[in-house]
Amino acid sequence: MIAKNSRYFKVGMFIAPFVLTFITTSLMLLIAGANPFQAYAEIIGGAFESPRKMADIAVAGVPLLLASAGMLITFAAGLWNIGVEGQIIAGALGATWVIQSISAPSYVMIPLSILGGLAGGALWGLLVGLLRTYGGVNEIFAGLGLNFVATALTNYLIFGPWKPEGGATMSGTAPFPREAWMPLLSGTRASPITIVLALVAIVAVYFVLKDTYWGLKLKAIGLNSRSAHRMGIATTRNMLLAFILCGALAGLAGATQATAVYRRLIPQISGGYGYLSQLVVLLSGLRAPWVLPIVLFFASIQVGSPRLELRLQLDSSLGGVLQASIVLFFLLVQGIRRRLEAGRE
Repeated sequence: MIAKNSRYFKVGMFIAPFVLTFITTSLMLLIAGANPFQAYAEIIGGAFESPRKMADIAVAGVPLLLASAGMLITFAAGLWNIGVEGQIIAGALGATWVIQSISAPSYVMIPLSILGGLAGGALWGLLVGLLRTYGGVNEIFAGLGLNFVATALTNYLIFGPWKPEGGATMSGTAPFPREAWMPLLSGTRASPITIVLALVAIVAVYFVLKDTYWGLKLKAIGLNSRSAHRMGIATTRNMLLAFILCGALAGLAGATQATAVYRRLIPQISGGYGYLSQLVVLLSGLRAPWVLPIVLFFASIQVGSPRLELRLQLDSSLGGVLQASIVLFFLLVQGIRRRLEAGRE
């Protein structure tokens, strides 16, 4: 029998979620009358068929990486910041407000729009934190409620004060002035500025959580907030700061969506990246070094899955099924592993 602490057991526990996902999705494809191997090949081909497509992986990966970096902070404190989706939207609103309010050259406009995104997301994160710490509202419900408020506010602004001169439509506001556009790599939709910002963010979060006293305090709060408070840790203040920093990074994601991808504010500016970032962080096991490869994997599926509709007449939402199934089976396997280890003790 393989010992539960052996290398083979650990490797098996790591591989099991992917094997279970492969089996489950393959059965679904067979029921739908499709060849599973051809479907997977189409997803891979759709993601890597050209340099432009590979750049699209970076485009999808930037907001996901920024939101995931923020989620690492709140998860470290034991906080389920479901409101990260609304914080992405708030960041886009903050950046749009700056762009609508001032006229300046690019070297002024772009940094100010970034700051507007950081501020908007941080404010929305602070609201969730205040409801959690002083209002006694669970952060899950507070975050979900504020997500709907952010979406409603976006629609109001697009169809109200910020509507284009020709009339409001679901395509969003009028395009931003060119001075507010993030520069792109030639022939692609990828911005080197946003890529650098996302990479700096995940590296900074890694070192903050691993090598700083504040990171240690957050982990203590996450393990047991009452014990941390009795040890002299200001739990309320640190929780609020965690929400603010997570919101700021999510807001930066929203600002990049508005200024680098769409170059305007649209109703669905968040793209669901807030919810997806939670799957990324759960799959990483709250380990920052794993976040980047998982983000690239998820972004590749997102970019490649539309090809299923073009080639196999399958719904592209299969990509989302793949992403969610991996996380579901990962959590299931981890639960089984903990039960086995508890039984051994």
